[in-house]
Amino acid sequence: MNIIFLGPPGAGKGTQAQKICDALNIPQISTGDILRRAIKEGTETGLRAKSYIDAGKLVPDEVIIDIVKERLAMADCANGYILDGFPRTVPQAEALDTFATIDSVIELDVADQVLVDRLSGRRVCLKCGATYHLSMLNGETKCAKCGEELIQRNDDKAETVLSRLEVYHAQTAPLTGYYEGKGLLHKIDGAQGLENTYAAIMKELGAQA
Repeated sequence: MNIIFLGPPGAGKGTQAQKICDALNIPQISTGDILRRAIKEGTETGLRAKSYIDAGKLVPDEVIIDIVKERLAMADCANGYILDGFPRTVPQAEALDTFATIDSVIELDVADQVLVDRLSGRRVCLKCGATYHLSMLNGETKCAKCGEELIQRNDDKAETVLSRLEVYHAQTAPLTGYYEGKGLLHKIDGAQGLENTYAAIMKELGAQA
């Protein structure tokens, strides 16, 4: 089963994608990961991408598309995959249609205010990487694992989260319309808790949770 995951920052895409991948025994394909992998392995497209990155430029669509095409041709994708972070635009989706058949597009739907509360309340330990939420800390400011001070990342500040959400909605609205038009889009309430969200996704995919 070939699946695309859509959802705003903080919606839980990564967590849900990993659970689905484990259940269906298919790989999760993240554009960031495959870009780094292609560069590390020195593939032709990886070297093209590296030339743009080294020059401080954005990697153009055609290079990203070639890298995704390379990755989907690998043996572990024969029985399906989850694409996370690609496509981001309608032109990318149209390019994807030329070399892949998508069975289902899952969009995790979470209200902006819920996401702002979720992300702006996040605190992290820079030493061990542990993540907490203010609602669980009871005023505690140190990491329970290593005792280091907890911090709020700049990306998690409310104004930054709102800005990221605006960019996401502007970029993704045409994409959801594209897949809705193809009858592939399934909107899932991403605010109903980890297990309920997972069960709802599996039901939409027609898979056993």
